[in-house]
Amino acid sequence: MAGCDAAATAAAVRQMAETIEQHHTELTHLDREIGDGDHGANLVRGFRAVVEKLDADEPGTPGAVLRLVATTLISTVGGASGPLFGTAFLRAATKVGDAETLDAATVSDALSAAAEGVVARGKAAVGDKTMIDAFEPAVQAAQSAAEEGSVADVLEAAAAAAEQAASETAPLEARKGRASYLGERSVGHVDPGAQSTAYLLRSLATSASSAG
Repeated sequence: MAGCDAAATAAAVRQMAETIEQHHTELTHLDREIGDGDHGANLVRGFRAVVEKLDADEPGTPGAVLRLVATTLISTVGGASGPLFGTAFLRAATKVGDAETLDAATVSDALSAAAEGVVARGKAAVGDKTMIDAFEPAVQAAQSAAEEGSVADVLEAAAAAAEQAASETAPLEARKGRASYLGERSVGHVDPGAQSTAYLLRSLATSASSAG
């Protein structure tokens, strides 16, 4: 995202909303296998509300855009997704602060803060078959890429790591959330939260690459 200012950040958020629209049926199917079956529908509702708020009054800094996303998801998304994704965006917004533009290091730090927020809120760890299984590898990859890379490099590394890690949740037995009630029956299914995390990070990477 060239300059990675408020406008670029808002455009990336709009692209994330489109990504969720494209994949919500798949996410709902995944959640139907081991959860409540509403993951895709909940995220669609939340991101549609985000876009409506951006259309009404687009914030003037990247951090303010992220905070708008956070508060909207928390207030409109049901189940665990709203609080978890909302907390992630809120922690990222806090880390970014009032900066007018974001560089690679700041984006990496924001991703790290977002993951820490999810851990604090959901009390999950890598291996529990949750979104953290995708988020933590993404953060590690982003931190490595931030040492010499651009914002686009950071987000590409994060997305690639998240995609690989999300697919690797299939053989895990869930230890957190509703899926944990299934015990061994949760084995063989990709975690919907990990998959949606991977989709959102891929969307961000695509936005950054397109912006140059």
